[in-house]
Amino acid sequence: MTQQRLLTISSLLSILLFSLHFADDIARGFEGGGLDTAVGILILVVWLFATLVLADRRGGLIIILLFSIGAAGVPVVHMTGAGLTGGRIAGSSGILLWVWTLVALGVTGAFSALLSARGLWRSPKASRSGLS
Repeated sequence: MTQQRLLTISSLLSILLFSLHFADDIARGFEGGGLDTAVGILILVVWLFATLVLADRRGGLIIILLFSIGAAGVPVVHMTGAGLTGGRIAGSSGILLWVWTLVALGVTGAFSALLSARGLWRSPKASRSGLS
């Protein structure tokens, strides 16, 4: 499997997990349902566009790298300080799925970040022919 294909698959998984986690945060009331939701949707659209359309270009790799680093940081943000958003979620239903999406998002985000960084490193000009 080529590095380009691995990057696309891992980035798509990160996008899916981020959207599930974002929707769960909204459903539980941790995120507002107003304009904040539009910002989250915009992030997902830009990330998806970079993954599917721009992944063979330097700009696309940079976008994927930045968003993947952000995805890898989501579990850190949620699990530090008071942890699990101050214990509000610890006893609620669906906690296993919520925590699993955090862990999986961290893993796929870090993996996508590594692959996009490797693509930038190996191909400084990031030609249109792909990363292979």
